Amino acid sequence: MNFLIRVPLNTSPEQHARLCELRAVFARVCNELAPQVQQSRVWNRVALHHLHYRSLRAKFPELGSQMVCNAIYAVSKMSRLIYQAAASPYNVSRLPGKPLPLLKFADSCPVYFDRHTLSIKPGQLSLFTMDGRMRFELQLDADKLALFEQAKLREIVLNERLDKTFELSFFLVSADSPDTVEGVDGDVSDAALGDAAAAPESSIPEYVSVEVAPT
Repeated sequence: MNFLIRVPLNTSPEQHARLCELRAVFARVCNELAPQVQQSRVWNRVALHHLHYRSLRAKFPELGSQMVCNAIYAVSKMSRLIYQAAASPYNVSRLPGKPLPLLKFADSCPVYFDRHTLSIKPGQLSLFTMDGRMRFELQLDADKLALFEQAKLREIVLNERLDKTFELSFFLVSADSPDTVEGVDGDVSDAALGDAAAAPESSIPEYVSVEVAPT
């Protein structure tokens, strides 16, 4: 069983600006890596890490080592959705002999966190920014707190809502669920697409554009 817990962040203007800056640099890392995926046709997260982590870390030292890993995960996940999902019009099987389209991430793209870059303590949430940790008061119902203790944390995603409020989404799965879906800390094969396996073109998120090479 899957669970979703959303936590809006009550940010000051200064905190909001810091999160926007973090998101913009995160998108820059994704856009640095996306052409490499297009050219090499390699999007396995572990393979991408071995091939590109050091160069990305050297080019974006301000983002920190773990957030660079999370950006690699973001590109890997989106590449699987675009290039590998059965219903995708850009599935590699539909492009024999043709170059892959290029993925471009907007500055509004989500930022992925993990247990190294975000922590939860009783009454408090702490997350990484490029200017040090940012802390927020955290008030959760008892049933939601129990989920954090009993379920497996799959992903943590930071998005900005239409009302300009930043919100963290925690995706969890039952503790007895088989380990068949990759999370930020996961290490499974590219075949583990989870819910993205049947994603049509209309489900491609707005923050990603797909640029098809001219024929």
